[in-house]
Amino acid sequence: MKRKWTDKKVLILGLSKSGIAAAEYLNEQGASCYITETKPLQEKDIETVKKLEQSGIKIETGGHSSEFINDSYIAITSPGIPPSSEIFQKLKEKNIQVISEIELAYKEANAPFIAITGTNGKTTTTLLTSHILSSEYKAPVCGNIGIPPVSLIKENPDYFVCEVSSFQLAFSPAFKPQIACFLTFTPDHIDWHGSIEEYFKAKTSLFANYKQPIYAVFSGADEKIYKFTQNYTGEKFIYAKELERNCCYIKDNAIFFKRSEEEKIINLDEILLVGEHNYQNIMCAVIIAKLTGISNENIRERIKTFKPVEHRIEYVAEIKGKTFYNDSKATNPEASFVAIKAFKGKKLTLIAGGRDKNTDLTEFCKDYINKYVSTVILIGEAAQRFKENMEKNGFTNIISAESLERAVDISLTLDNEIVLLSPACASYDMFNSYEHRGEVFKDYVKSKL
Repeated sequence: MKRKWTDKKVLILGLSKSGIAAAEYLNEQGASCYITETKPLQEKDIETVKKLEQSGIKIETGGHSSEFINDSYIAITSPGIPPSSEIFQKLKEKNIQVISEIELAYKEANAPFIAITGTNGKTTTTLLTSHILSSEYKAPVCGNIGIPPVSLIKENPDYFVCEVSSFQLAFSPAFKPQIACFLTFTPDHIDWHGSIEEYFKAKTSLFANYKQPIYAVFSGADEKIYKFTQNYTGEKFIYAKELERNCCYIKDNAIFFKRSEEEKIINLDEILLVGEHNYQNIMCAVIIAKLTGISNENIRERIKTFKPVEHRIEYVAEIKGKTFYNDSKATNPEASFVAIKAFKGKKLTLIAGGRDKNTDLTEFCKDYINKYVSTVILIGEAAQRFKENMEKNGFTNIISAESLERAVDISLTLDNEIVLLSPACASYDMFNSYEHRGEVFKDYVKSKL
């Protein structure tokens, strides 16, 4: 239920995109907004801060003062702030409730939410779902994808197609989407949540008994998720597995949907996306589209015209008989699994490495590098540990490069048909972000044309 915000003091944690959007929205609703940021003011934020302050929003940087915290009606947190932070302890002591920007948008908006979560695959599935639904509805993407849903409220969409991270779910106690989807689950963000159990608990909070969505969509290919579905009591749909009803699956080189009767949706050879994982993303989006009443014809046409997400197994160029793909968004080994496997049967050069997340590399080396990769070129801080783990698991065709550009140069001298940048690491040792890393890779590859 939409609240009355006039004269209420609201504390916004973090000068992030979602924090700024929440402050701007609530300021328009009459709230007194205070943004508190632990980092010193950055040069890139000076103009933004000036504009916000001119609208009446108060901002502090370099720490959290009592003046900003005291007497706050509620606090809205940015996704990157871990619950172990000192600010959360202060808010707890003063009994100030903390919610996410997504929770705020859910309570303020009139339109239903479609929530898509999972360790990997969220962005592609969210974009594809919006692309399909937009054939008949106003259904913008939002959430963890980079567009705060609160900034879309005034547009009066028919659906919010929302990518949701575990960080956001941890502070969204009332968030109840009409359709909720759980795509994949692998170890990640353990430092933020404290344990893998807490990470899984945050993801599955979307399906808690007290706030079950009208429809739940689950992967039948992920063993842990599928096991979770066995005790789920709400109406559920499973993809990547053929069942008697409520499912989406691949058969005879095509994707089928079945609620009571089987319906053919699209042939696999009509799809631009590469890899089994992308077929799973598509099946999830098909279920959502069917549940919202999109026609099979529109589903098929929209899938046919959907291009891969930037930095996720993105085609770059073909040079000297070698095809280059940018998978810079793969910031953990599990994300690289799907990209590597997508080129099964091809002679593959993998460019990997970056800032190490210190995850276990046994499966990465044993089940993917050994089986699907011809040559590995390593870059960045993680190079030595990756090399040691690969050699320990019997893979020795490894080359080290001092830069991403040098890795591309080396790849052009090798007798392999695919060159894949899928780092399995964070980017911050050499780049500002995974997007920056991907752009550098694409620009340098294209300079060789």
